[in-house]
Amino acid sequence: MLDLLIPLLLTATFGTLIGTLCRLTRWPGRERPLLFPLVGLVAGITAFFIHLLLNRVTGAPAWWLPVLVILQIWLWLGPLGPRRKLERQQK
Repeated sequence: MLDLLIPLLLTATFGTLIGTLCRLTRWPGRERPLLFPLVGLVAGITAFFIHLLLNRVTGAPAWWLPVLVILQIWLWLGPLGPRRKLERQQK
């Protein structure tokens, strides 16, 4: 049980840290500051299970896990993230 729990907690913490760093670097959408660490947390947990599946199926190396976390955070906060209203629509 601890063989899965400790890496899961570390991956979730890493995702939260990367999400917070994205917020501190002033990515678009900073009007909702709690969004960044939460997206990082969910991305870390999701990446852990994706890596676990890839590891069982293809024997994925361990260094893919942080890459998966960073890619998911970038995707979920960037191209696939929440849409912002245009300034013209707000007026």
